Amino acid sequence: MGKIFLLFLFFLSFSFLHGYFALDAGTIDGSEQWGYVEVRPKAHLFWWLYKSPNRVEDPSKPWPILLWLQGGPGGSGVGLGNFLEIGPLDGHLKPRNYTWLKKAHLLFVDSPVGTGFSYVEDESLVVKTDEDAATDLTTLLKMIFNGNENLQKSPLYIFAESYGGKFAVTLGLSALKAIQAGQLKLQLGGVALGNSWISPEDIVFSWAPLLKDLSRMNNNGLNISNSLALNIKQQIAEGKYENATSTWEELESVIAKYSHNVDFYNFLFDDGNGPISATKQFKGLARIDRYSRYLSTKKSSTAGAGGSDVDLYSLMNGPIKKKLRIIPENVTWGGQGYLVFPAMRGDFMKPRIKEVDELLAKGVNVTVYNGQVDLICCTKGVEAWVQKLKWDGLEEFLSLDHTPLYCGTDKTTTTGFSSSYKNFSFYWILGAGHFVPAEQPCVSLQMVGSITRSPN
Repeated sequence: MGKIFLLFLFFLSFSFLHGYFALDAGTIDGSEQWGYVEVRPKAHLFWWLYKSPNRVEDPSKPWPILLWLQGGPGGSGVGLGNFLEIGPLDGHLKPRNYTWLKKAHLLFVDSPVGTGFSYVEDESLVVKTDEDAATDLTTLLKMIFNGNENLQKSPLYIFAESYGGKFAVTLGLSALKAIQAGQLKLQLGGVALGNSWISPEDIVFSWAPLLKDLSRMNNNGLNISNSLALNIKQQIAEGKYENATSTWEELESVIAKYSHNVDFYNFLFDDGNGPISATKQFKGLARIDRYSRYLSTKKSSTAGAGGSDVDLYSLMNGPIKKKLRIIPENVTWGGQGYLVFPAMRGDFMKPRIKEVDELLAKGVNVTVYNGQVDLICCTKGVEAWVQKLKWDGLEEFLSLDHTPLYCGTDKTTTTGFSSSYKNFSFYWILGAGHFVPAEQPCVSLQMVGSITRSPN
């Protein structure tokens, strides 16, 4: 009985910071830590930190920490990003060969509240804007970093996927403000935007022309789609963001109809037949808010990059929940996911180009990376918003030649291209769709090492 009690004390600890409450736990060897932070009364964010076994002690190049923000909004980084894309284990709990843990410590957060294992005790507490989500995340970072001098020595890189890009740029600015005010003890290494929904207008204008060029759509579909895209542009200009979200949903239906159900995650395939969407978790889901709508069903299964099916819902609410110990009995992974997207409808189509410009102007390193065959956040649309930046280095950046990328020592197969000028970089990843780390893991891992300046 005494030993059990001592182990319980080891695994669980309680702490208070600036009026916020945290419940933390971890593995006995300290290689993993996780916990809840009550970022607002009755609003709880869940986080999970993996410490890299590959860490290299190099004072000139501190070992980085990588914060992963999933898309949706409403996608679980703790579940999807961790077990399906970059974490140390895949959905079968087998070691992942190209885990990003080889280059950095990994910090996953289920954000916004209501996502994954994060929860609210009152449904009115779900966030409605990207800025609100950033404020909650900044509060969480204060709790994790301010009392830990070891973590403070490591630069934090905010990596995002899909809608997570909007969270990343707003968090970057919020964290920077807190750092400068002395409220957050943290080194911000940079922000990386993967297949990100930074400018919805530019992206939706790219869909139909891209599909027409690919022989996937005729002129009828092109004209109808362009008309809806023009409506979206006007609605955004007038600040009618919820109306723009409704028109976006209509446009996606038109794209699906006139392309004969193209896979939004990989335009080379029909919906549900792509290398990722063919897996059960993503099958039949045709919107950028698929994550949150999937989570609200509480039933679906998936495959990791390895191929065979994995029941992620059962994994997260079975062995993982049991391991974590601190998840309340009445909280299920994904149990509140259905709350997130509806609450954010008014912010969903709002652009965040200005925030990218602000980060660049403040000297923050910003990286954009995109999968070649993604449609939902296609490279054509991403390049369009990049060209709208007011950053003073844009003209020079656009004039650069691309540098080819290869996987390891194999110089016979080009896996991507990159360009970099001052504190802005762009990576074009060939053969990848929306989920770059899962579809091109080798070159993705090399990219992460370059972005984070990992000494390994």
